[in-house]
Amino acid sequence: MKVVVQRVNRASVTVENEITGKIKKGLLLLVGIHETDTKKEIDWCCNKISKLRIFEDDEGKMNRSVQDIKGGILVVSQFTLYGDTKKGTRPSFIEAAKPDVAEPLYNYMVERFKKSTDLNIQEGKFGAMMQVELLNDGPVTIIVEK
Repeated sequence: MKVVVQRVNRASVTVENEITGKIKKGLLLLVGIHETDTKKEIDWCCNKISKLRIFEDDEGKMNRSVQDIKGGILVVSQFTLYGDTKKGTRPSFIEAAKPDVAEPLYNYMVERFKKSTDLNIQEGKFGAMMQVELLNDGPVTIIVEK
């Protein structure tokens, strides 16, 4: 599993001219699910991300988590994180989980965040063409892999 975590001042996802998810200060998660991933990897990533201390404290040090600041989390599926560019110029996505495997795990991740936090959890639409808008804060971008 690969998750690109972006600290944002705001972010939104639009599908077919309709906003499906929108947050203010918090985390935008671009989620790539590997063909061998299970709920175990999702659980680990959700726990890690919700406690990741990448928000500034009163002294300007990255010492607070998204939970500490009561921020939002916007979860967006992105199989292209598993694009392999070692050969040729067209990425291979062979390691990305197929939709019948990835979609239930993606949905599980969204629900796990909703059940384990009292934060504003929003989402994109799995498998759809999405327009993602964000105002990156910092910029701070972290890659979480399991």
